[in-house]
Amino acid sequence: MGQRASRARQEWANERPDLDADIMALAGRLLEAAHRLERDWLAPLASRFGLQIGEFDVLATLRRAGQPYALTPTALHEALLLSSGAMTSRLDHLQRKGWIERLPDPHDRRSVRVQLTPAGIDLLDTLLPLHVENEQRAFGGIDAREQRQLDALLTRLLEGLNAPRPTTE
Repeated sequence: MGQRASRARQEWANERPDLDADIMALAGRLLEAAHRLERDWLAPLASRFGLQIGEFDVLATLRRAGQPYALTPTALHEALLLSSGAMTSRLDHLQRKGWIERLPDPHDRRSVRVQLTPAGIDLLDTLLPLHVENEQRAFGGIDAREQRQLDALLTRLLEGLNAPRPTTE
């Protein structure tokens, strides 16, 4: 495994020795790992339950919000880094499937809250243990200490990615 990134590193080192091929390989491995986790582990499981990955993300975000398992559409699209249009489309699909409902916001008459239905809660409560088992298997190649190290490193990477970037002119 990881030979794709190693091969790309060598090819870039040969073609453009002035560039940092090691950092390119690292980024490539990270992107490949994320892609493989989604494609090989999450997508098939979500599909088994009639969900797209993005729909699973919405339902899981609502479930982890705690009772009453409701958020505003704005809070959802911000949490999932989606445009409001993409969120509306996902919510429409989930509502047609009976897993969410849109209710008037009790604190703001101009707004709605998206809430899991009992069927949505049941779906997530069935799917989540299977999802966690998949993640445990996916990360089975590294022990608990290494998983904590990876978590800490990825946390630092994301903090750096979220930091304000200097403007270039």
